[in-house]
Amino acid sequence: MSLTVLIVDDEKNARKNIGAFLEKKKYEVLESEDIKTAKKHLAEGNADIVLLDVQLPDGLGTTLLEETANELNRPPIILITAHGDIDMAVEAMRNGAHDFLQKPIKFERLEKSIERAGKSVTMRRELMHLREAQIAGKFVQGQSPPMQKIYDQAEKAAKASATILISGETGTGKEVIAQAIRRFGPRADKPFIWINCAAVPANTIESELFGHEAGAFTGAEKKKPGLMEVADTGILFLDEISSMPEDMQAKLLKALEDRSFRRMGGTVEIKVDVQVVAASNKDLKKMMDDGTFRDDLYFRLNVLELVIPPLRERREEIPELIAFFVRDLNAQMGMNINDISPEAMDALLKAEWPGNIRELRNVIERAMILCDGPALDVPHFPEELFTASKKPAPKAKRKSKK
Repeated sequence: MSLTVLIVDDEKNARKNIGAFLEKKKYEVLESEDIKTAKKHLAEGNADIVLLDVQLPDGLGTTLLEETANELNRPPIILITAHGDIDMAVEAMRNGAHDFLQKPIKFERLEKSIERAGKSVTMRRELMHLREAQIAGKFVQGQSPPMQKIYDQAEKAAKASATILISGETGTGKEVIAQAIRRFGPRADKPFIWINCAAVPANTIESELFGHEAGAFTGAEKKKPGLMEVADTGILFLDEISSMPEDMQAKLLKALEDRSFRRMGGTVEIKVDVQVVAASNKDLKKMMDDGTFRDDLYFRLNVLELVIPPLRERREEIPELIAFFVRDLNAQMGMNINDISPEAMDALLKAEWPGNIRELRNVIERAMILCDGPALDVPHFPEELFTASKKPAPKAKRKSKK
């Protein structure tokens, strides 16, 4: 992930020497000789990390620290102090400074301090995007043979950090498989960044994915890192990839092949190490035939395809899923439901479930809201569940008596 360091120092040679060192370490560098210019850069969101001298022509650097103390997204600030400023620096640490360096600056110490600040920036970005795009719903891992096979394949692909395409109807649990891939592989403690391509307007998806520089387009007042940059070293989950506009498909393909990209309006090539997991509820092969999905992108994504069967093809998992949802919703709703009548279970086993696992969870939640006792029963469920399907329920295997 490319980070920008703002060097605030009135000594031009000091700025140049530090800047040259940081650029060799692949950081982008901005310079400011006074507090006024530094404030402008901070207001525009140009800096990820600030290297701030204490003694400046228009005041003390600690003043800038104090003035920005309550700003939610203030970048980490590293103070540069002369020998006589140590007490001031210690006080600044109490007021939120990330670190302080004493003059003359030792580059080895500088590099370590910048790296620590960079980790803080990375964590902050990931948490911000997780809050903005939280994957809803929790599902139990299916125990049917088809699902066990899928999880086995997912584990192997995860350990190899391979690109994975997950296909299946809406509500089958593609997000859950993607999260399982994260748990299985070496990126379990790295960022997991999710973008729903169907929910992002076509005119903003490039900015969401690759980010933009300040002034790249009307309304781009601040620099913004894209989700691919935030996902560096981790996993980028491209949900509903079939909805991605055709011009963006070409740009995504190039980024995947080069493992790099440029922010909108930028000139710097940003290198990333990202495992891509894509998901689709549409037939991408048919879309290729129709000319609405690029065949080269399809083959780039389809190193391994995991096809999730619909719930109607793995009905044996329904009782287990119901038990999981009841347990989860009991905790959320402060209830103590612990059973379901045989008639209600029979209806749930017969239903077609066009909305799959997500629909089943919604039906269980509705029934629990209407339930006044310890067990779910027929009156708590939608009437259409008992009339929509005449398919006999699968018979449970009985243990033979010895």
